[in-house]
Amino acid sequence: MGVPAPSEDFAAVATSMRQVYALIRQLAPTEVTLTLTGETGTGKDVLAHLIHNASPRARAPFVVFDCGAVPPNLVESELFGHERGSFTGAHADHPGAFERAQGGVLFLDEIGELPLELQPRLLRVLDDHSVRRVGGTGQRRVDVRVIAATNRDLGALVAAKQFRQDLYFRLAAAIVQLPPLRDRLEDLPLLVPRLMRDLGRGEWHVPPATLAALRGHSWPGNVRELKNVLACALAFVESGVVEPQHLRFVSPPSEDAGLERLQLGGHALVRLERVAIRQTLQQVRGNKAHAAKILGIAPSTLYEKVKKYGL
Repeated sequence: MGVPAPSEDFAAVATSMRQVYALIRQLAPTEVTLTLTGETGTGKDVLAHLIHNASPRARAPFVVFDCGAVPPNLVESELFGHERGSFTGAHADHPGAFERAQGGVLFLDEIGELPLELQPRLLRVLDDHSVRRVGGTGQRRVDVRVIAATNRDLGALVAAKQFRQDLYFRLAAAIVQLPPLRDRLEDLPLLVPRLMRDLGRGEWHVPPATLAALRGHSWPGNVRELKNVLACALAFVESGVVEPQHLRFVSPPSEDAGLERLQLGGHALVRLERVAIRQTLQQVRGNKAHAAKILGIAPSTLYEKVKKYGL
């Protein structure tokens, strides 16, 4: 199976992005496990698709598994599969993401959200190229290339005991860092036409004045925000030309905006902390590793506080 020729999607003006594409061209034809890092919205999923399309596995499946979107109690079953009758509700055999990606690529998005207790199983699959379904006894061979992605600092998670060091080193064989849009604004003349085509308006014109207005924004949401701004602008266009007045920029909300509306003053910090921990544990159904990530503390610290407050 041949490797497709690089497409215009690999074109860039910004030096940082040209370096990313040069690295991808070298790594795409290989079987190396890749980890894509970068802020939310930088296009890690798009880059994963490009790698797949530029690899010998291009005609095989490309399966996406979002580690942060699947409920913690279902991650094992959805990732590795399960056998009929292995748990309540398992009425039929269910192939997991690894089996569905057989021969192709499995994109593990938000790998930093994978529950700590399942990380050894993932490491075993990466090393042995075989998977055992929940409730199963036999190993199933899988021929899958893994591309992982995260917007978190995996090294910091390892230091905080929230991510296994052995899995980190396995994923860190080839790390590709995507730059934020604010550091590659010279690529806007290339990015905007691509996004307009994605939005079904590739024939519409975006003049220099509009590109200048786009360059003046800070883009905290990166390429994803740019696509949303363009999509919104299209609703106001009547002549097929996207003018600066059609653009609507949204300022990111303050992280404390919601808290400012609460009457927290006058309460002891220990009481606020206890309530915050209790409510967070309720939100994640008692998953302490996940709760610790949300609260921004080490799991060991959370365990101490849970014991202290009798939660």
